[in-house]
Amino acid sequence: MDYTPVTPFRRTIDAAILKHQAATQEELPPTGANKWEVLRELAAARVAFGLSDRDLTVLQALVSFHQATILGGNDSELIVHPSNKAICERLNGMPCSTMRRHLANLVQTGFVVRRDSPNGKRYARRYGHEKVAFGFDLSPLVRRFQEVCEAAEAVRAEEERYKRLRATVSLMRRDLAGLAEYGRSLRPDEGVWDQFSDLAALTARDLRRKLEMADLRQIEDVLRAALDSARNLLESNRSEDMSTKDAIIEHHYQNSNKDSNDLEPSFEKARGEGDALKDDDVGVGVDHCKNEGDHTLQEHEDQLMPNIPLGLVLASCHEFKSYAEQPIRHWHDLVRVADMIRPMMGISPSAWDEAIRYMGPEEASVVVVAMLERFNDIRSPGGYLRSLSAKAAIGEFSCGPMIMALMRRDAA
Repeated sequence: MDYTPVTPFRRTIDAAILKHQAATQEELPPTGANKWEVLRELAAARVAFGLSDRDLTVLQALVSFHQATILGGNDSELIVHPSNKAICERLNGMPCSTMRRHLANLVQTGFVVRRDSPNGKRYARRYGHEKVAFGFDLSPLVRRFQEVCEAAEAVRAEEERYKRLRATVSLMRRDLAGLAEYGRSLRPDEGVWDQFSDLAALTARDLRRKLEMADLRQIEDVLRAALDSARNLLESNRSEDMSTKDAIIEHHYQNSNKDSNDLEPSFEKARGEGDALKDDDVGVGVDHCKNEGDHTLQEHEDQLMPNIPLGLVLASCHEFKSYAEQPIRHWHDLVRVADMIRPMMGISPSAWDEAIRYMGPEEASVVVVAMLERFNDIRSPGGYLRSLSAKAAIGEFSCGPMIMALMRRDAA
């Protein structure tokens, strides 16, 4: 036949149908396409083309009416003309109305093109050596095969990325739960472990659902931040344990901070023994402090006050004042500020309690504010405070030399 119709019989026409009809005028690829491979790739990329699984079932029934396995190539006859009854039989008795609805979607998306006869019937006739067929044109499956393959590969790659991300989130959730359990046994004073356990449990509940890619990325970011925080807490605890190992076993003491001697130029005996300092300058400074404030040496129940006046501490230490809400007038004011700033310095509650036990709250506060003056030079403030507490426990530490060292630094 010399003319190819573009309008369907007794059906409306739109721009999409005209576009798909015009595409059928292009030459077919010379290699053709395996019809089953086309269906397999189209099934993987069906969502990208707006097709459902039922649409592909109807398309598979139509393709089965074509005898050859390869569409196109040497065979340019790609029009099949089964009746609605024959199509429904191959669809295992699908209702005709349902079949026509899915068939209309295949036409609208351009994978099947209608070639309707003048009366709308589907048939094929020969006029000599020429064959004229009216029915469904399958040539778009050959022309769009490359497009379908590319879309299918993109879908598979996206599915692979989704699976990897979901597996990553699952592993991160498991690690967070394990670290929270370990951290709770190692540092029970930190309340953040319960938050990490709750986050892991909520993530496990979310993973039971089909999550979108954006939701998984958001969960991954939250878990990554929580894991970093948990690791930092555990690493800081390990650093403190390593720094205090020598003091605990009491075999030897090795200072890992090369500049910590500036804070502690010499050691005094326990304040109750009243031994003099070996350093002459420090001894003079401490004697001067005793003359100005003898009341600071009075005993408070089970502990002694620092052997230096509060005014000397305030004159030598300046950094902590920016954290004080009101002027420091009494020792209890200094204790309150020290207790507030010690978490910012990385000093754990257990290290702080140990310092208070062996030094007393007032002297422990002096040590903390003095350490803050040289904070950048101290690698592990918590470990350093523990080592000083160990010396105070055996009567070999006093805060006086630390304050004197700061005074000499300011005078230099």
